[in-house]
Amino acid sequence: MPAFKYKLSNKIGPITVEDYRELAERSVPDMVWAYVDYGAEDMQTLEANRNAFARYMFKRKVLTGNEATDLSVTIGGETLSLPVLLAPTGSAGLSHWTGEVGAAQAAENAGTLSILSTAASYSYEEVAEATEKDHFFQLYPWADLRTGRHDLTLSLIQRAQRAGYRAMFVTVDVQVIGNRESERKRGMGRPPIITPARVLNGAMKPKWWTAFLKHRRMGGRNLVEGVGARAAMTSINTQYSMMRPELNWDDFAFMRDNWKGPLYIKGVLDADDAQHAVDLGATGVVVSNHGGRQLEGDVASLDALPAIAARVGGQAEVLIDGGIRRGSDVVKALCLGADAVCIGRPYLYGLAAAGPAGAQHIIEIFREEIKRTMTLMGVGSLKELDSSWLLPADTAIH
Repeated sequence: MPAFKYKLSNKIGPITVEDYRELAERSVPDMVWAYVDYGAEDMQTLEANRNAFARYMFKRKVLTGNEATDLSVTIGGETLSLPVLLAPTGSAGLSHWTGEVGAAQAAENAGTLSILSTAASYSYEEVAEATEKDHFFQLYPWADLRTGRHDLTLSLIQRAQRAGYRAMFVTVDVQVIGNRESERKRGMGRPPIITPARVLNGAMKPKWWTAFLKHRRMGGRNLVEGVGARAAMTSINTQYSMMRPELNWDDFAFMRDNWKGPLYIKGVLDADDAQHAVDLGATGVVVSNHGGRQLEGDVASLDALPAIAARVGGQAEVLIDGGIRRGSDVVKALCLGADAVCIGRPYLYGLAAAGPAGAQHIIEIFREEIKRTMTLMGVGSLKELDSSWLLPADTAIH
């Protein structure tokens, strides 16, 4: 599969993640938007992720002579040009038909990497063939109900290994699907419910509708052959039937033993859990509550970060996702102990609004905002960032 041809525009257009969010909402049908932007139940955890960043203010120093120019970090043995990766998001083809392929190409064009979801609209092999770099992949440790608990998990690991993926991220916070009421009300249930009204709503987005009918990239490409609606529905039903409430540490150890490369555990909010994962051989942890899409009432990712970073930061890489919308958010996360962040919804906004060019522009927006924030703080290097650069918002001196 060749790279998608696109270029970033120099014309004045969207300049923030929120600008892209507004464009994205107008670009996709309601049921797709519910899947991209909403969370579980009353969406309190989703809001908590965002609000957590506002509880910190920067401590600023002047006349330091520092300009932030080098934002590079090393994650999973790969050097990235900025501390931002694309998080795994299932069914990205619903946002834009190029889906995970377009996102991965945008990431590597911007000097970073994507983490491909097991529930992607394009298979491990399709994305690997369409990209030049060895990206990362995310694993849902599903059970194969026909042949045994680990057969499917092992086959997915082996396929990703053969396709050249460098690191594996095991998601452990989806033992069952979260109660995503807003999605269900708009038809994105289990399986999605298509009605004449929803078909009409989709048709009212002619650009999206035309591309959807032509390419039919809904999700679950790693589980079924074919890309039509029937295959996608079969895959979605299969995914839900194979989720595992009994998932435990022995399962994680099995995955560690069968993956040859950097290994991350995604969905950790407890320092003891983070330490246990590292003791079992994890290269790193991703502090995450699944973007507020799983347990309603979960602690905000940023609030869980300091304790986890303090516990395992010297032993393993610490990443975080959830609520990150600004370069200043990235800097705050790095101050609190993160080595890098993962963004999910922001790059989906870019995809939905402008395809791969939009996804790449989102990354460039983060780069520009990180540099500006650090330079105005008086910080010249990522290595200088620590908690001493932050003050609680309610006690900050202005």
